[in-house]
Amino acid sequence: MTRRTLTGWAIGLALLPGIVLGQTILSRDPGLGAGSLGGTASPPWTGDAALAPAATPLGNDILGDRTPGAAALQAVDPDADVTLPARPLDGAPDDAATVLADSMVLQGDRTLIAAGGVVVWYGGARLVASRIVVDGASGNLTIEGPIHLSRPGATDPDDQAVLIADSGQLDRELQDGIIRGARLVLARELQLAARELTRTGNGRMTNLRQVVASSCQICASDPTPLWEIRARNITHDAETRLMTFDRPQFRAFGVPLAAVPFTITAPDPTVERRTGFLRPEFRTTSGLGFGIKLPYFITLGDHADLTATPYVSASRTRTLELRYRQAWRNGVTEWNGSISRDDIEPDETRGYLFGNALIDLPRGYRLGVQVQAASDRGYLLDYDITDADRLWSGLTLERVTRDKLFFGRVGNYHSLRDGEDNQTSPAQVADVIWQRRFTPDYIGGQGLLEWSVHAHRRPSDQDGIGRDMARGSIGLDWRRSAILPGGVVGAALAGIDADIYRIAQDSRYDDLEARADPILGVEFRWPLIGGSNGATHMVEPVAQILYSPSGQDDDIPNEDSRLIEFDEGNLFSDNRFPGWDARESGLRANLGVTWTRFDPTGWSLGLTGGRVFRADPDPSFPVGSALAGRRSDWLLAAQYDSGSGLAIANRALFDDGLDMSRNELRLGWLRPDLQLSAGHLWLDAGGGDANDRGADRGTTVQAPDVSELIANVGWQIRDGWWGSAETRYDFVANRAQRASLDLTYRNECLTVDMGVSRRFTSSDSVRPETSLGLSVRLGGFGASEDLPGTVARRSCLR
Repeated sequence: MTRRTLTGWAIGLALLPGIVLGQTILSRDPGLGAGSLGGTASPPWTGDAALAPAATPLGNDILGDRTPGAAALQAVDPDADVTLPARPLDGAPDDAATVLADSMVLQGDRTLIAAGGVVVWYGGARLVASRIVVDGASGNLTIEGPIHLSRPGATDPDDQAVLIADSGQLDRELQDGIIRGARLVLARELQLAARELTRTGNGRMTNLRQVVASSCQICASDPTPLWEIRARNITHDAETRLMTFDRPQFRAFGVPLAAVPFTITAPDPTVERRTGFLRPEFRTTSGLGFGIKLPYFITLGDHADLTATPYVSASRTRTLELRYRQAWRNGVTEWNGSISRDDIEPDETRGYLFGNALIDLPRGYRLGVQVQAASDRGYLLDYDITDADRLWSGLTLERVTRDKLFFGRVGNYHSLRDGEDNQTSPAQVADVIWQRRFTPDYIGGQGLLEWSVHAHRRPSDQDGIGRDMARGSIGLDWRRSAILPGGVVGAALAGIDADIYRIAQDSRYDDLEARADPILGVEFRWPLIGGSNGATHMVEPVAQILYSPSGQDDDIPNEDSRLIEFDEGNLFSDNRFPGWDARESGLRANLGVTWTRFDPTGWSLGLTGGRVFRADPDPSFPVGSALAGRRSDWLLAAQYDSGSGLAIANRALFDDGLDMSRNELRLGWLRPDLQLSAGHLWLDAGGGDANDRGADRGTTVQAPDVSELIANVGWQIRDGWWGSAETRYDFVANRAQRASLDLTYRNECLTVDMGVSRRFTSSDSVRPETSLGLSVRLGGFGASEDLPGTVARRSCLR
């Protein structure tokens, strides 16, 4: 690139292409949009990409490993086939024009003069003028204004150019010619006012002389826009949808701020993908100081793109961020990474790489590839990438049909937690799950056959802490329902699960272990419905009785069922352990009732309550947990939906003495001027789910009390101003874990994002940090993004 000497008002000129002419074609991209300020943005690996078909993230939802998933890849249709604003013509070249006027005179030389409210339709274009003269020999038009030239018959008229002028001369196709006192409006957003406008190439090229460009509302009483770009010439190419500015000068409130002595190219408002600068981001953090990011987007055809983002701070960091995306007919991929040298870790090269790909294979199979690597967790937090502290890299293969499911994966975990040793944690993991649903002959009902294989390896070779395991399992479940007298729905349940384990590097267990767990049960539901005063009431009591042989799985280490949940989702479940290593046993009854009220005004209220009774305590549950003993804690859950945007849900666990062990409250309120999402979780260390069963059976780990609030709120402060705040507060430690505040101002021609965030957590590798962010986007260059809230628009009083 040739280095040029800047003249004129060149202060901050390096930022001008991004601020004035920068595209926002990917402003919704992670890390580049408005939300990236103040540390509240979605990181590059969690946002929606502009390429690739919508797909499930590669994170393993089936196994719930709690590692970060990859980007939710999407694709957009290529924009190579473009209908130009004025070409080609919709009709044949010899199509006749339709003219409507107050008076029309045809002279002897076949010259047509139309005057008074003239409207001409031709080739999909519409011309409105006060008077036109059509030359009989050439067919050219001499037009007196005010002139209004548009294409209302286009596929998307809002994206087409509208030409307004005082007078002009056009050819018979209403395409090429010279227009004086012209104003060109692009996509009803960007206005270009010029003394003279020339159109050539059948309407493709539009050249404006002595131009002022702005997307701000201009009033006669105050003709100075908030910002404007002045240039000697501006050329608009309707085919490439690019604008070329000759020696542009940028002004704000009429005051010149920057100018360049050469030409600059920018996209018009209809462009969604185009090579060029994206808007810059100013970022200040306590760890890195003041810095600026200046992303440059490169299109590699309709199938791929590359974004390079230099990030430079005054004295702390030199960083290059890269993102590559590509889409094929049957696959997509996205890779994000960066490399840094900073003063946080002097003389160290830091960085990260997150990548994923999805490939559609024959017969409905889908292959996934995911790579996640980082030099240290502090890097991911310092550079606002993600707060994940455990990464997974590997391959997945899945296929889901109406009655079958197949899922397999193999990969490697890497922990970034300070207190977790990668040598003694399961690192290499492989899983295969196959399920088939079927209808058995003779006995009817619904059956589910499942087999699965799991293996994991710890890098350590020490006995006990380096234990490696492999498991093979097969399960068969059957259920048949029938309607009994009185409207009772009865069901019979049966099933069996068998496992074989291979345990290595742990002398406390035999090398080979096998087990089989059958289960029998019945279920009765009595759905009732009634009404009063226009409201509908639904009540459904449920009783479920299950039996499986009692036993204690001391011969098998518990690796995958250490966190046990008890909620309305598994109240009527035959097994509440999330994995395979532990299963419920003994004679037990799951009892509960659900009541729902639907009000004619639109709101609804639902309550669910229940409890588990056992003939004998199940030793698989830790002492003091919500499911331990012969009677579980009471479960009570409530949900309220106003029907107009407000939703409240609460779930509580408590014993016979009403001593609560867990309470979870969630609140959501969605209105045009308010978006609220909040949740509070309280756990008692003496019971409920706060107890965690150790990896070796018989060990109970006492967890600390938990009282934590998480809240996100966005609200319309006033017209054009949108605020959003986020917090996570730990009431036990009496301190916040993180907090942020973002402000966005939008009018018809400008978007300003400001944000501040604070992370309070600290450890050996992570320290508290405060960050500030600022980003500015000028309207009219590249496609605009959808943001919440209203837009402040300037009104012109007459």
